[in-house]
Amino acid sequence: MTKLLITLVLIILAPMIPLYILNISSPIWLPSKSSESRKCDIFRGTWISYQNMPYYNNATCREIFDQQNCMKFGRPDTDFMKWKWKPDECELPRFDAEQFLEHVRGKSMAFVGDSLGRNQMQSLQCLLARVVYPEDIISYTEDKRFKRWFYVNYNFTLASSWAPHLVRTIDTDPNGPTNNRLLNLYLDEADDAWAAQIETYDYVIISAGRWFYGPQVFYENGKVVGCHRCLKNTIKNLTMFYGYRKAFRTSFKTLLSLTRFSGVTFLRTLSPAHFENGEWNKGGNCVRTQPVSNGEMKLEGGDLELYLTQVKEFRRAKREGKRRGLDFRLLDISASMVVRPDGHPNHYGHWPHENVTIADCVHWCLPGPIDTWNELLLQMLKRERH
Repeated sequence: MTKLLITLVLIILAPMIPLYILNISSPIWLPSKSSESRKCDIFRGTWISYQNMPYYNNATCREIFDQQNCMKFGRPDTDFMKWKWKPDECELPRFDAEQFLEHVRGKSMAFVGDSLGRNQMQSLQCLLARVVYPEDIISYTEDKRFKRWFYVNYNFTLASSWAPHLVRTIDTDPNGPTNNRLLNLYLDEADDAWAAQIETYDYVIISAGRWFYGPQVFYENGKVVGCHRCLKNTIKNLTMFYGYRKAFRTSFKTLLSLTRFSGVTFLRTLSPAHFENGEWNKGGNCVRTQPVSNGEMKLEGGDLELYLTQVKEFRRAKREGKRRGLDFRLLDISASMVVRPDGHPNHYGHWPHENVTIADCVHWCLPGPIDTWNELLLQMLKRERH
């Protein structure tokens, strides 16, 4: 009976869930692959030892934030930089900065989301720095949450938008504790930090995740509809997944409704955290120095539910995009990164005397495994051109 129930659940979810994220082989009763999906699945594979030097270091790239500059702050091991993602059915080429810049010549690309989106963008800047740095910073917007860089020789604009919830958010206590203050989320209103700037962009990489774990009050049509961890008996208790689903639905709907938007939207899937030996605020850390084997770690609990939620909303937007002639792509990094607990800064994003007690097992060292995200992105751009 149990096996039958599991089978029925998988049949229902199969169209929207990449089964490798659950560490399950594709069963024979799934539909055969279409001609499109017969291409190599670059998101399913394993990490293999690769002894070449990383693309860059903290001396050759000036864009690395201190919080992810693990070498600067004395991380003693380097093995975490000596692995390469190997898809099961093909090779993933090394990142070619000149090739990337030629693909985006005359175009624009924006990363929309939280600090992990910025983490990926800074990885990209470091990878491109092997060829050229942006020569001009465009700052014609007064909104400091939206920043631009311009690569003059390639007429390429790169942008980053700070919008960790994607929708309009009001902080009820700006001076309160950063990690536990109550936020008001207007789930049917996209954050103007990106929505007001994005209409003419050719590529939009959108993502969101860990901020939804915090206390939030949800608004729709200007009225409170519920909350997550708000501790108010007069407000209906809803899960964070409710707000997460609505935020992505509103974001995709916004992109679909922009009159002049004709770009390609990439959903970068959930980036796993790897706190071990305790929770993030109770001594948890990430001290491993190598990847774990496939299956030793997997998405579970809240992270798995967030992943399934965003993929479901992506599928919905992709269907609608086809009707409007807009392209939506899935940059599915979750399976590759869930087995990389070694790639985080831990306590190597600051000096020891700064007395920072919370380890960073959320962001990724630069250089490090996150550079693979941009190897994958380049492959997707190449496929898009073909």
